[in-house]
Amino acid sequence: MMFEVSGKFRNGEIWTKFRKVVEAHNENFAREKVLSLIGSNHKVKRNLIKIEELRKIEEN
Repeated sequence: MMFEVSGKFRNGEIWTKFRKVVEAHNENFAREKVLSLIGSNHKVKRNLIKIEELRKIEEN
C-alpha cells in the first residue's frame, strides 16, 4: 500500500513543510518510515517532526 504523509519539521529556527509518499504495510509503518527518512536526511530528532496528515493512496 502507498501512503502520502505530510507535516512539518524544525529546521534551525523555522518549521519546514514536507510531503512524502512511502510504501508500507499499514499506517504505523508509514509513520515510522517518514520519521526515519526525515530524521536521517535532515539530522532532526523525532520530537521535532510533526505529522499532520497521513492518508492512503488508492492504487489502480
